[in-house]
Amino acid sequence: MQTQTQTQHRRNRTRRNGILVVMALVVGGGSAALINAAANAANSSPGAGAGTAISCPDVKGSLPAVPSQAQAEIDRDLRLLQTQIDEATQRLAAAQGQGGTGFVNNSVLGPLKDKRTATLDRIATATGRNAARPQGLDAFAACTLSGSGAGQQSGASASASASASAGSGGSAAAAANGPSPDDFVDITKVQPNVKKVRNQTGASTGTFASRCGVNKEGQHNSDNVIVAPGVVDGAHHVHDYVGNKQVDGNSTNESLAAQGTTCTNGDQSAYYWPVLRDLTKQGPDAGAQGGGAEGNVGAILVPRTSSIVFAGSPTGKVVAMPRFLRIITGDAKAVTNGTANANAHWSCTGFENKVQLTDKYPLCPSGSKVVRSFAFQSCWDGVNTDSANHRDHVAFADASGNCPSGFKAIPQLTARLTYSVPAGTTYAVDGFQDQQHKAITDHDDFINAMTDQLMAQAVDCINSGRRCG
Repeated sequence: MQTQTQTQHRRNRTRRNGILVVMALVVGGGSAALINAAANAANSSPGAGAGTAISCPDVKGSLPAVPSQAQAEIDRDLRLLQTQIDEATQRLAAAQGQGGTGFVNNSVLGPLKDKRTATLDRIATATGRNAARPQGLDAFAACTLSGSGAGQQSGASASASASASAGSGGSAAAAANGPSPDDFVDITKVQPNVKKVRNQTGASTGTFASRCGVNKEGQHNSDNVIVAPGVVDGAHHVHDYVGNKQVDGNSTNESLAAQGTTCTNGDQSAYYWPVLRDLTKQGPDAGAQGGGAEGNVGAILVPRTSSIVFAGSPTGKVVAMPRFLRIITGDAKAVTNGTANANAHWSCTGFENKVQLTDKYPLCPSGSKVVRSFAFQSCWDGVNTDSANHRDHVAFADASGNCPSGFKAIPQLTARLTYSVPAGTTYAVDGFQDQQHKAITDHDDFINAMTDQLMAQAVDCINSGRRCG
């Protein structure tokens, strides 16, 4: 049995090892040896099987001085770290005898590391609001199996993950959850870049608006019925919904047609986009899927205004969209996929006709609000309501407004949202953890559930040059 003195010495050694890791990462050293030393001095919970436990690096004893303003928030996150270990231990117990070490890494240690990464980032963010933001805490995310029942491969894999997180030359800092100050720009210093397409003879110049509100009702979930039907948390980030009153991963054409709508004209379409968050506040979903458990931290901002308008084509008439047509615009993974499908537009009120940003968040002058806008694909293949990649059945018109060969012009959905945000680099859009909340990952989703009669009214309005809605 250990004496109280021996226990205290062990705790002090753990704390010293952890501080060495943080110090090394802050100055850009990132020594893998130091990280593995810290990992060996860990918090753990007993696992299933003789002598098996999940062992994680000690975080509490490795933190710099915690500002008093952030103490309560960080204490909650530290408790969450332990809860995550306990939950992973339960999964480990259930996984005994299933698939070997590879199964344990993929189903237990890997998900645990992802959750710890998100929680450690919140701790760094909370500290950084009132003091210097600690760098390199993500090196404490990886856990190992310890004890006589642990496989060597599991421990080796987790240790390798910890080493990779450290990298060299400050790569741990580069892997932070984001966004960074470099992701913001003073819009008053950006040169005008907006170009307008001229209407040709026979253009359809009318508009049809659906007034659907700003989601004050709080319809939120992290599903995506277009990309991942039937899957809970298929988006891994939270969506705002307006229009159809009940949309989630289990929605079907039939269920959408049976629901009411927030739109004043009876439009039952599903309009949804990732929420924007105030990073200066703690959101109620701090430990939830789609929220803080997956790196989306902060309080969800309700848009000040929302505008949904269908416009015509600069080259001719438009045809009706088929009911239940699905369109995604933008790319939630533009950081890793590249910008081919990116379609983000950020601006400020008073600047929209002059400046549109794609890869930066705007810092707006006093009295001006942040604007997110989306201009959807306006050409349809005339046959399909969806496609395997959710893109091939629709297309963008070219710079002159012409659709590709074989495609027909349909009413172009344009959505515009405005927000009041805190001053400074303090807001970000929800997204996947590895996308670092970059502005270019903004995207929008739409399922047309207008009745055929309402769509016919919209087309007639647009083609006749009227403004309706």
